[in-house]
Amino acid sequence: MKLTRLTRTRWGRVALTAVPAGVVAAVLATSVAQGAVPVSFAVSGGQFKISASHLEGTGFSQYGGVTQDTSGASHPVAVSNIASASLTDLCQSVVTQTPLGPVGVKITAGGDGAPATATDLQIGLTDLQGDASFGNIRIGVDASTVATAEKGSAGDFAQDSDTISIDGLKQTAWSTQAGVFTLTGLHLQLTDGEECY
Repeated sequence: MKLTRLTRTRWGRVALTAVPAGVVAAVLATSVAQGAVPVSFAVSGGQFKISASHLEGTGFSQYGGVTQDTSGASHPVAVSNIASASLTDLCQSVVTQTPLGPVGVKITAGGDGAPATATDLQIGLTDLQGDASFGNIRIGVDASTVATAEKGSAGDFAQDSDTISIDGLKQTAWSTQAGVFTLTGLHLQLTDGEECY
């Protein structure tokens, strides 16, 4: 599988004037086993949903970008970076249409008082819902100057913050990449199309 970082672009000037779509989504691929594992994701050609009852993180930034699916089609996204995150009641779901009808993969982790954790997250998202708060947020900074390791293009609109907290996270994304996920209480199941929300 070819793995690439999301491309920087000037989409941010148009798309990122709303509340920061921080995060995270600790997207767990079907091959991820319980424990601390390095992971990285390419775009498969379909979006997936992620939810968590609570996200707590440090080192956040966001700017516009573009990602490509396996057919070469480009998709505008909000690129969200978060250096370190914990996710309570994490859920990820993806549904594929087959000749037998919809088939889904649903993964849960981080319940029972033991949140899942992740480092060096980068998410290419198209929608985010939740109640968010940000510590020391800067809105309207140049994307090339955000205070995270990953940065956008010079001249693009961006925002960053020292901390991020989201309750009731619901997110739709094209891709998520990370350094390490620690997935406590991992449960993977096939479904008839059931999603996280």
